[in-house]
Amino acid sequence: MPPPGQTQLPDCDGLKLRVRTLIASHRVMIFSKSYCPYCNKVKELFRSMHVEYYALELDVTPDGPSIQQVLAELTNQRTVPNVFVNGTHIGGCDSTYQAYQDGSLQKLLGDSKDTEPYDYDLIIIGGGSGGLACSKEAAALGKKVMVLDFVVPTPLGTSWGLGGTCVNVGCIPKKLMHQAALLGQALQDSRKYGWQYEEQVKHNWAVMVEAIQNYIGSLNWGYRVSLREKSVTYLNSYGEFIEPHKIKATNRKGQVTYHTAETFVLATGERPRYLGIPGDKEFCITSDDLFSLPYCPGKTLVVGASYVALECAGFLAGLGLDVTVMVRSILLRGFDQEMAEKIGAHMETHGVKFIRKFVPVILSLQIFLQVEQLEEGMPGRLKVIAKSTEGSEIFEEEYNTVLIAIGRDACTRNIGLETIGVNINEKNGKVPVNDEEQTNVPYVYAIGDILEGKLELTPVAIQAGKLLARRLYGGSSVKCDYINVPTTVFTPLEYGCCGLAEERAIEEYGKQNLEVYHSLFWPLEWTVPGRDNNTCYAKIICSKHDSNRVIGFHVLGPNAGEVTQGFAAAMKCGLTKELLDETIGIHPTCAEVFTTMDITKASGQDITQRGC
Repeated sequence: MPPPGQTQLPDCDGLKLRVRTLIASHRVMIFSKSYCPYCNKVKELFRSMHVEYYALELDVTPDGPSIQQVLAELTNQRTVPNVFVNGTHIGGCDSTYQAYQDGSLQKLLGDSKDTEPYDYDLIIIGGGSGGLACSKEAAALGKKVMVLDFVVPTPLGTSWGLGGTCVNVGCIPKKLMHQAALLGQALQDSRKYGWQYEEQVKHNWAVMVEAIQNYIGSLNWGYRVSLREKSVTYLNSYGEFIEPHKIKATNRKGQVTYHTAETFVLATGERPRYLGIPGDKEFCITSDDLFSLPYCPGKTLVVGASYVALECAGFLAGLGLDVTVMVRSILLRGFDQEMAEKIGAHMETHGVKFIRKFVPVILSLQIFLQVEQLEEGMPGRLKVIAKSTEGSEIFEEEYNTVLIAIGRDACTRNIGLETIGVNINEKNGKVPVNDEEQTNVPYVYAIGDILEGKLELTPVAIQAGKLLARRLYGGSSVKCDYINVPTTVFTPLEYGCCGLAEERAIEEYGKQNLEVYHSLFWPLEWTVPGRDNNTCYAKIICSKHDSNRVIGFHVLGPNAGEVTQGFAAAMKCGLTKELLDETIGIHPTCAEVFTTMDITKASGQDITQRGC
């Protein structure tokens, strides 16, 4: 007998007999239309289960409309897909997925493998911020959860503990080294504030690195304790799919275990991309190596103009090192370009050198950028040869360290996704998902930096991971909101933003429909040492035809992250220029500039400030 609510197809004649024969002849029969996304979704489900099906495309079959009418009479369903399994009518897309989720579809298929209990309700591949957040939330909702985390060492042998990029080789050590550089500037400022000291002030790289790594180690330990307290199983092993719902886990000693789960979440994150030139992996470092580097990097070339490149160049220069940035085209691609150029100008003013329009190029199999080791050491000496992108000019210089920061690639290519049919972007390894972070394989989800077209930010991954667990196991329907997410670039002059860059706003709204307010400002703390007047900059972009709603917020100045966070909450609430004007500022602060802006870009008026 079929399960309750599902009916056996009655005997028929004529066209009905043909339909009945199709259903009886195929384990899985799908009456479909080639252009229907719901039909495609059902086909993806069966492909992910490695179940063969036969699909009759009614839009290209001559008697398709008649067959659809027969189906409507037999099943009382007028839509496609119309799915049958072993002669039993399942229904449409939603009914098929519901049957899959409650297990009745697997029972109808008669595959005993699918009825065996899984080892876990949820296995998460990746122990970064998003994966850990998702695992703990699912465990708190009563589910049996496993987390696998494994760091493949860099070409130079660097690896780290549980917690992912942010904690170990990203946000945390980056901001701490940024703070070290700011303290150096504060020491210079302090003389103007009356502090007197005779001793020559020097920076000790090894002391800084040891202190930062000790703090990171405490975080690694804290994450392991937290997982244990939540009863989440943690394996320091490399996870790889070997069949649907099953992974192989390989630890550092090569020992292998196998685990099954009803649901999987991919949270593998990204790793730095290399140049693909002679000497890059042998002699260069990336951000994965920098924060635990046991020696001062010395004279450094940073290749790239990403936020990672500029942040690292900024704090290295702030620590007193000779730093050069090699730029292929523009700074901070994807960010507001006016702000990006102001960041670059400030860095140049403070000693960072920029080499523009130079890039690794392969032409006629002859490579025009290479790195040669001249002398081993800690640091050693490297010779860099590069070719201009705009001519035949050759650049040649010696450095102690070359830091590559040209972007990151998703860690999705060697975890067996092709085995279970999960689609990825072959160019960058990113994973396409729907608005619930679900991949094309129904039981596999993805969160964090590996998502196609989503923001690569730690708080986003954490939010997405928590909300996903609540939707899967807590009855929630709340989805992660990827709109108006604030962020900060921790360059020497910090840059905070939320919403649209000016270029993107013009593209989406049209320049004539926007009003841009802006102002320079001089932090009070900088007036006594007399530095960087009219360097800090604030800008808001407003939609004229939506009550001057703020659709872009940008600030360049000290503590930009702290400033931006509060205004981001206001933007979530529909912040308008009128509301900003009605807000009384806190004096004297940098943030108050947003409550007094009255000059538009269109007016062309001078925004130079002459006092706080």
